Amino acid sequence: MTYENLDARLINSLLGNGRASLRSLGEELDVSVTTVSNHLQDLEDQGVIEGYSPDVNYQELGYDVTAILQLKVEGTALPEITDRLADLRGMVSVYEVTGDHDVVAVGKFEDTDEMNDRIKRVLTDDEVRESNTSVVLNAVVEDQQFELDVDEEE
Repeated sequence: MTYENLDARLINSLLGNGRASLRSLGEELDVSVTTVSNHLQDLEDQGVIEGYSPDVNYQELGYDVTAILQLKVEGTALPEITDRLADLRGMVSVYEVTGDHDVVAVGKFEDTDEMNDRIKRVLTDDEVRESNTSVVLNAVVEDQQFELDVDEEE
């Protein structure tokens, strides 16, 4: 088994159970606990694995509204606007993008009043030339992680 293949299999195992012990990972991958530990440390050092977090179902916590914001921003204000969005409570993703808009952001809110209040804090900025806000009706797939390809012949 190559180093890269073991790393991919280790990542896939962690995607299935991020709380798995080193021992159980070693058993699943048929390698020693030391090997698992060393590879895991290397993946963390390289920034491939950035942390271990719970999967939070925000809807179960009362955040029933997901909104997608698309903004056209004056060029020099782009970093300031994206920083303000990133700091806005409830924003789960903020992207600088190509295409018709400069920024796409996704936020979670308890209701439309909260959404409206928070989003207006950014949209009233003179540097925001245009905005489009969409409310998600149904999240078919959200925060989906995917397994890496593994060469099964090794």
